[in-house]
Amino acid sequence: MNTYSEKRQKFYSRIPNFWADLYGEEYALYDIALIDKTDMEQIRIASERVGMIFFKICKLLREVPDLTLLEMGYPKETLPFLRLKTLTPESVISRLDLIPTGNGYKCIEINADTPTFIKELFKVNGEVCKDFAAIDPNEGMELQLSKVIRDSILGSSKRMNLKNPNIVFTAHEDNIEDRETVLYLQWLSDIDSAFTPLHKLQIQKGVGLFDDNGMKIDILYRQTFPIESLIADEDEEGNRIGLWLLELVKKGKLALINPPSAFLMQNKAVQAVVWGLHLEGSLFFSKEEHAWIEEYFLPTYLEPDFFLGTGLSYVKKPAFGREGDTVEIYTKDGQLVQADKQKSYTESLPVYQQYVEHPKVSFMSEKGKQDGKLLIGSFLLNGQPSAVGYRVGGTITNNFSYYFPIGMREGG
Repeated sequence: MNTYSEKRQKFYSRIPNFWADLYGEEYALYDIALIDKTDMEQIRIASERVGMIFFKICKLLREVPDLTLLEMGYPKETLPFLRLKTLTPESVISRLDLIPTGNGYKCIEINADTPTFIKELFKVNGEVCKDFAAIDPNEGMELQLSKVIRDSILGSSKRMNLKNPNIVFTAHEDNIEDRETVLYLQWLSDIDSAFTPLHKLQIQKGVGLFDDNGMKIDILYRQTFPIESLIADEDEEGNRIGLWLLELVKKGKLALINPPSAFLMQNKAVQAVVWGLHLEGSLFFSKEEHAWIEEYFLPTYLEPDFFLGTGLSYVKKPAFGREGDTVEIYTKDGQLVQADKQKSYTESLPVYQQYVEHPKVSFMSEKGKQDGKLLIGSFLLNGQPSAVGYRVGGTITNNFSYYFPIGMREGG
């Protein structure tokens, strides 16, 4: 009988351009978590409602004074771009991270700017379901993804009055996950476009961004290159080329997808604003929206005082951190009990959020049967609920967590 490892290798070898292993370790499990149709429907309802709250708060954030945005941890260099509204949706592709609590779901954050976990859920999950004779809960959503990518590109073309735009998809060429995610999106777009690695892009201040053939780029699809990295980008001569690029966007000489508004929503301090408005009963949110915030959001603040005063465990996370980097977990009396080894975002504004225990699940792996903490990734496409999937790993979900495919039983 074939071992788990042999079956896994045989299966994933059939899926081209996919990173079943990452960092020399197993990433994609050859196992399936079965979920009830009712639970899947509840995840999508929660995602839609949480998405509506996040997208709505962007309208308010574009109207607040610069000082407020600075206090929320937005880099000073981004202020001229935060109020840009270049596409109707605030974010074309965004991903919510949800924790099931036994009586519902809590949103711990949104990755609105550069979410990954895309090919896994929209493409690979269906293949795993076929192998395990399960129903793919994400069936048909690859077509939905294709449409929103096309619509975002065509919408940008229309806004810029371009008939034959030069469309370029970009990513770090040496990162297989980034590169293949972007190439997958380019393939789904089914639009005449090119892929140019980030390091081959050229910029002329105030003139334009150019591809590796010297052609001026009109629309740049940068799914895996976050704006907080972009603003720090310099060339060999110390020129702030990232800021030059954003200036082109501001002047209407270049369209970015995801748009700048996605970065506005990416900041985890936004959840502190949402929670603060909820506590004061702000009329900005309707009665129904306040009920959604109470149900799906967690108490979130810019100081730990509330948790220290109420005896609740809490998480300290950077406003612009990713993949669990620099995240710390504290007990109800303020004692540090767990911290991610990576400390890349120590300069970022800290955000404090009530700690919620991840449920424990069992799964098969190269290391045998394991238990891990479960996190749900739930995508929003133009703000509408879409593909859903599982990550399993430690208490802090990071780059070394597994992708755990999901399926539904026949008959729900």
